[in-house]
Amino acid sequence: MPIIVNLDVMMAKRKMSLNELSEKVGLTLSNLSILKTGKAKAIRFSTLEAICDVLDCQPGDILEYAGESADC
Repeated sequence: MPIIVNLDVMMAKRKMSLNELSEKVGLTLSNLSILKTGKAKAIRFSTLEAICDVLDCQPGDILEYAGESADC
């Protein structure tokens, strides 16, 4: 998959557990786990905004494009 989810990296940098993030963002543990493991097919902007707000980061800190060609 050309999109890499670095949610676990940002959570580690902020020393935050999945449980804590789940409570602060208002998402279920299972939905956050699916996102964290890179199995999610989509993410709502409102969810991404809430995660970025709680983790004090930018969307690019969480999502990374790793396609064969970075030229768009």
